[in-house]
Amino acid sequence: MRARIYQPAKTAMQSGTAKTHYWVLDYPQGSPRDVDPLMGWTSSDDTQTQVRLRFETKEEALAYAEANGIEVVVIDPHVRKPVLRPRGYGENFATDRRGAWTH
Repeated sequence: MRARIYQPAKTAMQSGTAKTHYWVLDYPQGSPRDVDPLMGWTSSDDTQTQVRLRFETKEEALAYAEANGIEVVVIDPHVRKPVLRPRGYGENFATDRRGAWTH
């Protein structure tokens, strides 16, 4: 089973990039999850999906995988374009605004 090394993207619920500065090595799901009919809980006999290792750089993650004989697929992150925003939301209420701001 191949592991993957990637840099996580920011979630839709956050505007910052706080948890995106590290690299992650994790394993894909090897077997399907079972649903308990009584309680509705999900379970799996695959324990490797619980392993998620964090590294400071991609090179450290690759070195760890090579030292432990793990086959990996490296997924490079997409680079965000810088957003050119001359004024922010707070500028809607500025006193030097040219036009009236209405809803």
